[in-house]
Amino acid sequence: MGAVMGTFSSLQTKQRRPSKDIAWWYYQYHRDKIEDELEMTMVCHRPEGLEQLEAQTNFTKRELQVLYRGFKNECPSGVVNEETFKQIYAQFFPHGDASMYAHYLFHAFDTTQTGSVKFEDFVTALSILLRGTVHEKLRWTFNLYDINKDGYINKEEMMDIVKAIYDMMGKYTYPVLKEDTPRQHVDVFFQKMDKNKDGIVTLDEFLESCQEVSFFDFASEDDNIMRSLQLFQNVM
Repeated sequence: MGAVMGTFSSLQTKQRRPSKDIAWWYYQYHRDKIEDELEMTMVCHRPEGLEQLEAQTNFTKRELQVLYRGFKNECPSGVVNEETFKQIYAQFFPHGDASMYAHYLFHAFDTTQTGSVKFEDFVTALSILLRGTVHEKLRWTFNLYDINKDGYINKEEMMDIVKAIYDMMGKYTYPVLKEDTPRQHVDVFFQKMDKNKDGIVTLDEFLESCQEVSFFDFASEDDNIMRSLQLFQNVM
């Protein structure tokens, strides 16, 4: 705006060189416009075509439009960082501390490990968790529990996840938890999942064990998490 006003003043006082003044104004205007566009390119992300996302997910084009509108409302830059993700997710667990579980969830959404989640990442994960097949959901869940992404779930990782879930549920968890409840939960998990008793759970063991039973002992907690993701979808 200052550049435009300055040019306007210049046009009033330098009548002998109108063509040069107009050319200078045109250059300044478009230089500023290009700089603004370059700055926006650095901080904003526009998603792939909705038709492509519709083909890649289980959402309709209309649903994707609604989701994108909400995503942009919460995240004007077109991407969400971990801190914002935690703040949004915490809304659904007011009686607990969801920060650690949201941390693990964010890194499961952030498949490229860039430190930010794009709209494409967001809807791809939601599509699997809310409308994917049982097999797709289990593979995604395994990836969530495999914190260090080495292809296995060990007891330390499972303990971290269990503690994060209980922290998220908060003091109103029923029945009231005992101090050793997380460890007992992890022990039961490994008794069922660790087929060859080598202290780690592979993806094949995880899939096989989950398909042998109707669901595993995480059912109640995972059900709460799935409901929170549905709410997460609604708020976005």
